[in-house]
Amino acid sequence: MRFALLLFILVPIIEMTVLIQVGSEIGSLATVGLVFLTAIVGVTLIRKQGLETSLKAQEKMRRGELPASEVAEGVMLLFAGLCLLIPGFVTDAIGGLLLIPMLRKLFAAGLVVKLMSSVMARGTQWRSRGYYESSKEGDIIEGEYANEDNDLIDKK
Repeated sequence: MRFALLLFILVPIIEMTVLIQVGSEIGSLATVGLVFLTAIVGVTLIRKQGLETSLKAQEKMRRGELPASEVAEGVMLLFAGLCLLIPGFVTDAIGGLLLIPMLRKLFAAGLVVKLMSSVMARGTQWRSRGYYESSKEGDIIEGEYANEDNDLIDKK
């Protein structure tokens, strides 16, 4: 939570500093135009790459495979789009890096590995606790049973 708060405070300060520096070098109108240009180009590229990633995920699902890397890439593209829509050059650079397919696949693979390892660790913890509890007590199922003679299958 502290990291998110720190990020929420630092990112605008860094962006404003860079925008002021770039604006003093190339002019304020050119800086604003460049910010709009990066947003438009970024959104166009994200739409194209997002469609390609979606088609890859659908193809994997048709083959019965898990599209984990495509889902991770989709999350990366969503984050890249958010970065490109935020006015500023630092977030545009981060979003631009995530638009490079090789870097995005590398980050997505790392994200999938981290996610799977955390899921496996939690699953092992849950399974082992449940297994030991049931093996100590035994498998006892309480209930009621009634044999009814009015079954239609038996009459025929």
